[in-house]
Amino acid sequence: MEYHMQFNLADVFELAVDTYPDREYLVAGEERRTYREMDQRANQLAHHLARQGIGVGDHVGIYAYNCVEWVETLWAVFKLRAIWVNINYRYVEQELAYVFKNADLKAVVVARQFIPRVEHVIDSLPLLQHTVMIEDGSNVDVGEIDTIDYEAALAAESEARDFPPRSGDDLYMLYTGGTTGMPKGVVWRHRDVFFALGGGVDQTTGELAKTPMDVVARGAGGAVTMFPLAPLMHGASQWAVMGRAFEGHRVVLAEKFDAQETWRLIEREKVNGLFITGDAMARPLIEVYREIGATLDVSSFFLLASSAVVFSQSVKDQFFEYFPSLVLFDSIGSSETGGTGIVMAAKGQEMKGGPTVTPGNGAIVLDSETLLPLSPGSPVVGVVARSGYIPLGYYKDEEKTAETFIQGTNGTRYAISGDSALFEADGSITMLGRGSQCINSGGEKIFPEEVDSAVKSHPAIYDVTVTGVPDERWGSAVCALIQVRDGHSTPTLESIQDHCRQVIAGYKIPRRLVVVDEVVRSPSGKPDYRWASEMACIEC
Repeated sequence: MEYHMQFNLADVFELAVDTYPDREYLVAGEERRTYREMDQRANQLAHHLARQGIGVGDHVGIYAYNCVEWVETLWAVFKLRAIWVNINYRYVEQELAYVFKNADLKAVVVARQFIPRVEHVIDSLPLLQHTVMIEDGSNVDVGEIDTIDYEAALAAESEARDFPPRSGDDLYMLYTGGTTGMPKGVVWRHRDVFFALGGGVDQTTGELAKTPMDVVARGAGGAVTMFPLAPLMHGASQWAVMGRAFEGHRVVLAEKFDAQETWRLIEREKVNGLFITGDAMARPLIEVYREIGATLDVSSFFLLASSAVVFSQSVKDQFFEYFPSLVLFDSIGSSETGGTGIVMAAKGQEMKGGPTVTPGNGAIVLDSETLLPLSPGSPVVGVVARSGYIPLGYYKDEEKTAETFIQGTNGTRYAISGDSALFEADGSITMLGRGSQCINSGGEKIFPEEVDSAVKSHPAIYDVTVTGVPDERWGSAVCALIQVRDGHSTPTLESIQDHCRQVIAGYKIPRRLVVVDEVVRSPSGKPDYRWASEMACIEC
């Protein structure tokens, strides 16, 4: 078999298929796929889509919960040199219509339960010409939409892998919502995202892969089983599913996050590593384990990796209490930058805000005013940026592209993450939080993530989001919206302030308190700052 060594994602996947054909690749519910089976079914779907006129550069939406069909569609679209588009299943009609139209979708692969939502917006989508429906057991009426059943579409096509050569310049697009505004499509070339996220950099040596086989060969010693918990509509799980495939590993998926079911799956599938998104998943996981752990055999579990949001030290320490030998990683990055840093956590570490990480390939801290890299040990709070393997920009949004993907004063092109940080003397980066959410109180900059971590370590608090509210004296004041832990009485503002003074400076402690039934977060665990701001303004 001849491979075109251009670091095209479909090419690297096919190389892994031919190297490890009979290894089990994917487990999702009761469905299982070996590498060969995944490849054959993706070939069938690709042939079907091609027959409907889908080709190079065309956009195909994927609109479903985590399932094997999601992953099959991912690879099928890449095989055609087309571009798949992740559709957030939480979008309301206005957001859904915007993404379908903004993304110029020509086809969509959609779970049956979401067909009525598509029907509501389809009249405004002149480019959409084909809909493939995944049966999900919902028995929802599909109305008048012209669809073809997913399995019927595959059954009519060949399993042959007979596609034209592909290129490392083929495109991958990730729609990201952020905390405000409509979703934006981040456009990557395959070769760039491969080195930024897909495993093109050896994490132990920092060396770049010279050929796809350099990456595929890493799995020669045997497969490990990894379990990404976030929805596939988010980049963290997409990258986990693709990156693990390139090395011939095994991936477990759950349709939705459920803490108890997660531990049952870890036991049943002998999961080695769990990928989570911070406290929103970690806290319920460890609380459920405290209740049922004695009934489980999870001796296979040795790795916990978190990305995207703050993973507070108090919750990490609870994991170390039950799993003393656990390898626990914090990683940082974004859809716009790729991975920018990673650190191995230890029990009892103190955090200044977010984690202090070892920079990833091409990651630096820029002075936001001069746009020059800061020197190690600089007291200036800068912004995390990355050069080298970065996206081309946002799809159809030149203004936002110019704001995020900049030409530095030194002539280097950077992707700006929006994360404020310090460049430490030893070359590490300490994350402080999103600059856009920074609270300016009496002239002092306060990053919500740092206050979050302090408040969460209070024994009576289950979850919290911190935001700023108008204050006549200070301009803005720190407001903590808290969810009280079951079985605990509601703490007073004074008790929270006393607790926080032990770990953060006095000017950073919450000045206002709002008690809520549940702290609202995105499916990936990120704070919903729009909700937090609205609630705080109403209650404060």
